[in-house]
Amino acid sequence: MNILLIHQYFLEEDDPGGSRWNELTRVWTEMGHTVTVLGGMMHANGKEKRPEYKGKHFVRKQQGAVNVLRCHVSEAYNKHFIGRLWGYFSFMFSSAYAGLFKAKGKFDVVIVTSPPLFVGATGYLVSRLRRMPFVFEVRDLWPESAIDTGVLTNGLVIKLAFWVEGFIYKTAKLVNVLTPAFYKTLRDKKGIAESKLIQISNAADFSLSEKLLREFDRDAFRKEHDLDGRFVITYVGAHGVANHLEQVLDAGELLSDTNVLFLLIGQGMEKERLKKMASDRKITNVRFLDSVPKAEVFRYILASEMGASVLKKVDTFKTVYSNKTFDYMSCKKPILMAIDGVSRELLEDAGAGSYVEPENASEYNRIIREYLAHPERLQKEGESGYKYAKENFDREVLAKKYIGHISDIVGKK
Repeated sequence: MNILLIHQYFLEEDDPGGSRWNELTRVWTEMGHTVTVLGGMMHANGKEKRPEYKGKHFVRKQQGAVNVLRCHVSEAYNKHFIGRLWGYFSFMFSSAYAGLFKAKGKFDVVIVTSPPLFVGATGYLVSRLRRMPFVFEVRDLWPESAIDTGVLTNGLVIKLAFWVEGFIYKTAKLVNVLTPAFYKTLRDKKGIAESKLIQISNAADFSLSEKLLREFDRDAFRKEHDLDGRFVITYVGAHGVANHLEQVLDAGELLSDTNVLFLLIGQGMEKERLKKMASDRKITNVRFLDSVPKAEVFRYILASEMGASVLKKVDTFKTVYSNKTFDYMSCKKPILMAIDGVSRELLEDAGAGSYVEPENASEYNRIIREYLAHPERLQKEGESGYKYAKENFDREVLAKKYIGHISDIVGKK
């Protein structure tokens, strides 16, 4: 098949962040499919375009076997709410133009992955005018999550977002969701027919972790990065409103008499405020690191005792799986899970760590001290999570299942 993917946050080869679609498209091209991606020119947590994109609206690139057409995104994207909204709309317009006039050849299917939600309109337009089926993927329930975290407050924009969401679900030939909670919400609350719903979740990339598990010199890495003698808990991901990483600072403060060190790796709109807060409160056992490429992220995870998955305490986040949960599992690290709902259920089913109530610093304190007192749990729970992910969330297996569903609808066209 010849596949057109519209994904605003499709990673560059050296980008940090969630690489779900980079890995899916790699598997698909290895299977013999052709993939063209319309991606944005701004990283999800970036503040400006790369020099190669300055002053340009479209740039063609090759990432392995994947053809990538980078499309304009406003550099106001991560500056304020209006900038973020314009970042969404600027990509919607630029990717629509690229999909209609710059993406060469005849495509069998167009896939759109959201958020942002509004790019679904691009997928619909391209699918209609270029006469191919439209597949829509829900990585996050939007606009609900944006409303719950206070990102969306304008009544008119909220009303528009719900209308767009309903229109996209109605016109998509296939809707993929990433969690069982998303599946139930779309089926039971939004009235989407099960005949067009599938669930291909986030997954673990064992191609990288298994190599490092064999070759990585953990002791040397810990010495090099001043981690010796510390009980290291690593969080990898965005530093935004949705993550509410203040809770980690609160936990660090309560654990100041221990050897616990929190490593927070990533970028986001809240990072500078969090760093200032840590400095003002003299919290010295929380260390902030800039984003690093995925291979380096895995080294930090392997050098840690635990991995942390953290989100704000809102009901919408009870429906999500955290990307990094699967990376921790693939590295045989137990998880400190500060996300309730399906993520908590996943953790408990896998026996892969401990749930801590989000935003409850005293619970962080209690649970982490239990690990300090019983370090033998670390290996047992890490191995259990690895085994569970291998059996249920292997990226290669799920990628092949996903393309099978897409082949079915292309065959029915």
